[in-house]
Amino acid sequence: MASEEELFANIDALLEEEPQLPPPAERARLREAAGITQARLAQALKSTVQTVKNYENGRSEPKSPRLEAYQRLLKGWAAKYPAHGAPVTPAPVSVTVPESKVPEAFSGSVAPEQAETAVPEQTPAASAPAGTPGRSVVRPSASRRPAVKKGAASAVDPRFPHGPLAVVDGDGSAYATGGLVLDCPATNVVELVEWTLAESGLGAPALHRYGKDADPLVVLTAAAAAKLGLPERLEDRRGLRLPEDHPVVRQVLTARWQLTRRGFGPWARIYRTAQGRDRQCVQLAILPWDALDERSWPGVCDLEPADIARVLGVYAQRVITPRGSVAVCGLELMTALRPPTRPVRDEVTGNWVSGHNPGSLGTGSMDPAPPEGQFEHPAVHRSGWMGGFLHEEAYQWVRVPQLLSDEECLLPYAVGLDLNTAFLAASARLMVGLSEPVHFVGPPFNPKVPGSWLVDLSGIELDPRLPSPFTPAGVRPAGPAWYQTHTVAYAQELGHNVEPLEAYLRRETGAYLDPWHDRLKNAYVDTLADLGVTKGLSDVEFLVAMERHREVDPAMAAVLAAIKGTVKGGIGKLFENPQGKAYKVGEPWPAMMRPTWRPDIRAAVISKARVNMHRKLRNMAAMTGLFPLAVLSDCVVYPSPGSSPLDFLP
Repeated sequence: MASEEELFANIDALLEEEPQLPPPAERARLREAAGITQARLAQALKSTVQTVKNYENGRSEPKSPRLEAYQRLLKGWAAKYPAHGAPVTPAPVSVTVPESKVPEAFSGSVAPEQAETAVPEQTPAASAPAGTPGRSVVRPSASRRPAVKKGAASAVDPRFPHGPLAVVDGDGSAYATGGLVLDCPATNVVELVEWTLAESGLGAPALHRYGKDADPLVVLTAAAAAKLGLPERLEDRRGLRLPEDHPVVRQVLTARWQLTRRGFGPWARIYRTAQGRDRQCVQLAILPWDALDERSWPGVCDLEPADIARVLGVYAQRVITPRGSVAVCGLELMTALRPPTRPVRDEVTGNWVSGHNPGSLGTGSMDPAPPEGQFEHPAVHRSGWMGGFLHEEAYQWVRVPQLLSDEECLLPYAVGLDLNTAFLAASARLMVGLSEPVHFVGPPFNPKVPGSWLVDLSGIELDPRLPSPFTPAGVRPAGPAWYQTHTVAYAQELGHNVEPLEAYLRRETGAYLDPWHDRLKNAYVDTLADLGVTKGLSDVEFLVAMERHREVDPAMAAVLAAIKGTVKGGIGKLFENPQGKAYKVGEPWPAMMRPTWRPDIRAAVISKARVNMHRKLRNMAAMTGLFPLAVLSDCVVYPSPGSSPLDFLP
């Protein structure tokens, strides 16, 4: 029989363990019984309303010292407001856990490749052999970690049962999507990579039947990064990478893993040469190194790890598994939806080989037509081209004060209207060139052929109270210039005869961006719906919903911001300039070697967006007599008698 000393020692050990909280539903009951709002509780805990909501629906758990304060409060409430009936003591290990509250947008049926990763029922931890590393475990309902959200097994790709990504914290907890928590035993980066590939069950299926599966993404918190031997900050603020002699880099290379040309930076990719169809690659995102830019992912780095996993998981499900900035994701999404190759049968040998996938941009880079590129490009530089360049950019225009009426000057407000996703809308059904540009002299204009046209639009008279549709600055052209097809077609639409002097056109065309547009549009609409902005709202309801959407769910608002950044950033990446002080004119740079370095496609999107904007401005002026004060990209500013758009819109 145990001695008194042994029994008391055991009791003392239990008392020293970290405090346990009641189940999430009981926390909410106690707060409501006390008559305290979530906002007031958040203020007392020096936290946010959303964090309190997460505590009460099981999405996340507090950490010390907030954990102890929250436990003390709940104990006090429990003494004052006991639950009716006998309390139920939770089992020490159970697979029956409270389900996380899920937005309605997740409950409907979705296509398999777009479905949120569901989590299969787990085996109780007690059934696993002692000491088995990396085994997924479902925590007791009294655990500090979020509960597992169950879903339909049919929605899970059996190769990736735990979803596309996980956020690893300093205690070895790997927070996956759906509330699942895995145990990651890694103590260094090499062990982390090997655990991810061998045991984590992370990854995502390809978005296209000819595409590649998404590599697993592992996001490291500051505590996890420190545990793995990574510095708190990168000293190389220009190159944004660890030096080659850093112990972690040496460790990775010694273990015969490789790094991409970007090196070990905020978005490090660690890989080995693929064995057959099995890829051996892990994508890391290191939060303390600003992997998630605050402008694109507002507030995400301040969330709990489980909530970061939720945000990135929704983005991965609706857009793509992140593997860099949102601009990089926008470009990667184009390739994922239009893979460059497909299997074709060799007519001579009868074997299946890799061949061109029709409708894609192929595997090689393409030299631009001289007016579509820039002087730094090697092909343009060698040719000595002096014939001018395309200048298809978004509006940056302000109406000159002399053209303001007395009535407009007396209005006390200037109200901006943001035409959301204008560039995304412009990419829909957009025909772009897929083959090499061909030079023509004096061709007849054809609005159905994508390309660049040298034409004189300076003689076209338009209302000076509107920006010119032909230049980004909104000023009238001064003479012949290069324009993209949509700009010239709009001049023809306005009733003017256009006679091109030259043109660079492409014989093979296609709506390359269509699947990209469709996926991002659905992601945008679904995320807005999660935030309460849905179809069928009245004008007033819509404006109120848009004004308050960030307060409804800051995490989902961050997803929305990331989707918008993906659109603009992806279009911008199509024409990426050389960087670095050491660059010399005429030398190639990394971005121009990509098949997706296509300034002509970027010009087509922006040209169509600017023309669409001018068409809306003309229609507004014709219907209401209202003219804008300024246009900046996709935002239009009007004079107004009040602070709301409803004060001047018809």
